Amino acid sequence: MAIPFDPHELDPEEYGETRTTLSTDHESAIERVREVCLDAGFGIPVEFSPSEMLNEKIDADRDPYYVLGACNPRMADRALDATDKRIGGLFPCNMIVWEASLGEQVVYHVSIMKIARLLGLPVDDEEMDAIIADTGEMVDAVFAELADGAE
Repeated sequence: MAIPFDPHELDPEEYGETRTTLSTDHESAIERVREVCLDAGFGIPVEFSPSEMLNEKIDADRDPYYVLGACNPRMADRALDATDKRIGGLFPCNMIVWEASLGEQVVYHVSIMKIARLLGLPVDDEEMDAIIADTGEMVDAVFAELADGAE
C-alpha cells in the first residue's frame, strides 16, 4: 500500500517530533519524565518496558526502553469528539525513554494530535487546531522542564 505522501519530505514539526537527552541513569530518567508530565497536567495511565518484555520472551538483548503513556483527560475527550472517536487508535500520547548509552537517556515524543491531522482523522478542523495548540503547549512545557536536566 502506497502512502499518499513521502514521509521523508515531512518536517518533524509536522508530526510533532520532540526529543532531548538526559544525563542520568535509566530509572532516574523515567522518574523525572513521569514527574514532569504530571506537573504539566498529564496523567500516566499506562507504563511498560518493551525491552524487558522482549528480553524475557525472545532473548532480544535490548537496552533499556520504557514507554510512559501520558494522557490529559480533557484533551482526550475533546480529541475523541474532533475525530469522530477514531483518534482512540492512537491513544495514549507516549513519552519514550531509551538508554542511548550508559548514563545517557533519550526522551522522545511525537504528537498523536498532529499525526491524526496528517491521517485526515479530524471531522472538526477548528477544534483539532485548538487541541493541537493546547497539547503542544503542554508538551513544550514538559520538554522545557526536562531541558533543565538535559545535556
